[in-house]
Amino acid sequence: MDISHIIAENKIKEAIKNGEFKNIQGMGKPLKLDDLSHVPEHLRMGYRMMKNAGMIEDEGALKKEMMTIDDLIAKCYDESEREKLNQLKSEKQLRLDQITKKKNTFGSPASSFYKNRVNKKLGW
Repeated sequence: MDISHIIAENKIKEAIKNGEFKNIQGMGKPLKLDDLSHVPEHLRMGYRMMKNAGMIEDEGALKKEMMTIDDLIAKCYDESEREKLNQLKSEKQLRLDQITKKKNTFGSPASSFYKNRVNKKLGW
């Protein structure tokens, strides 16, 4: 351990002894961990900071939103509301396509074929 780790550990121990960590929001609750296995290890901290700042959209969150919108469309009886939902779904799909294009997720012919089969199965 270098000196900065030792100093940090000592400060944390002192704060615990002084009771500064009592009544912290979320105390005793499990941490919500991000699955960042797709991000190289040396980029994870920067990725997490940008994500927390709202500068990176989560691909999984977009997919969940689209599924929720699909459910709403299926249960919607008002035509004007259905049109708004379809417009929102189109915007989300375009954003998802932009993200996957940037990542080159479906760059290879095999994965592109798989994407088309999955989209066909889901009715997209």
